[in-house]
Amino acid sequence: MSAPQPIAAPTAISPATATATAEATSPAPAPAEAVDPPPPLRRPRRGALLRLGALLVLIAAAAASLLLWDPSAVLSAASGPWRMPIALSVYAFGSVAFLPRPALNAGMGVLFGSLWGVPLAVAGSALGAAAAFALGRWLGREALRPLVRGKVLTEIDRRLSQQGFRSVLLVRLFPGAPFQAGNLACAFSNVRFWPYLAGTALGVVPTTTAYVVAGASASSPTSPAFLVSAAVIAAMCVFSAASLWRARPRRSA
Repeated sequence: MSAPQPIAAPTAISPATATATAEATSPAPAPAEAVDPPPPLRRPRRGALLRLGALLVLIAAAAASLLLWDPSAVLSAASGPWRMPIALSVYAFGSVAFLPRPALNAGMGVLFGSLWGVPLAVAGSALGAAAAFALGRWLGREALRPLVRGKVLTEIDRRLSQQGFRSVLLVRLFPGAPFQAGNLACAFSNVRFWPYLAGTALGVVPTTTAYVVAGASASSPTSPAFLVSAAVIAAMCVFSAASLWRARPRRSA
């Protein structure tokens, strides 16, 4: 009977060898995800800059032309079947020329009363907004689109593009939002025309109605219509001032 074979003692492993073995058998770490650098700022083409210059000249010329003629005098002189078309044209032109819409709305109320003044003022707002949108989209968008950078501008552009009608409606419902600046901002964005026009026509109804009724009833300042419209206008002004105050940049402590 053969003698049993001796069992070999386990070989001692040094710490350095164990560490090297663990590193060799452990899975390789996943490479860090590469972050794309922001795209370089593209310089607008010369033709786009020329069209932008033409847009600025047109707006400046429209505003300067108001020194040569009085919209209220033209509206007062209009009569017969051309009175309403002339009123719409003057209102639309005035909105493009940066005339204050409250004054235009009140003038519509004085000339046509509340019944016809409200729909005419809403239609004039829509026409002026459509004209400003067309001019801004055709003449200024190509030059200004490459300059849309940063979180705020990118988010505004995304909302106008994906939620066009809703975003435009909210902007128009806010009494403190400048109407003409909103027209050009939408034109420079990716918002589509029909959602923009529908949001504008619906969103201007509350403020337009208040100012038209105030203008129509201004001859009777103690009438309920004038008092209610004046109260609504005052409430909208307070709301706008409070919103702007809350949105002001705050100093860091």
